[in-house]
Amino acid sequence: MIQLTRINQKPLLINSDLIEHIEITPDTVIAMTTGQKFVVLEPADEVLRKVVDFRRSILPLPSPNPSQ
Repeated sequence: MIQLTRINQKPLLINSDLIEHIEITPDTVIAMTTGQKFVVLEPADEVLRKVVDFRRSILPLPSPNPSQ
C-alpha cells in the first residue's frame, strides 16, 4: 500500500498492485484495475517513486553467495 493525498487534502491508501495506469493531465489521475479512478495531489513521478520504494521494501534482499 502507498499513501497519497486526494485533491481535497484527504489521505488515501491504495494497493499499488492494482494501478493500471497513471494519467498526467493538469492533475494526476490514477486508474485502477477495478475501474476506479483517483485524482491525487502528488505528481506522477512521485507516485511512481512511492510504488518502487514500497516494492523494494517488501522484496527480500539477495543473500551473499559464500562460494564466490
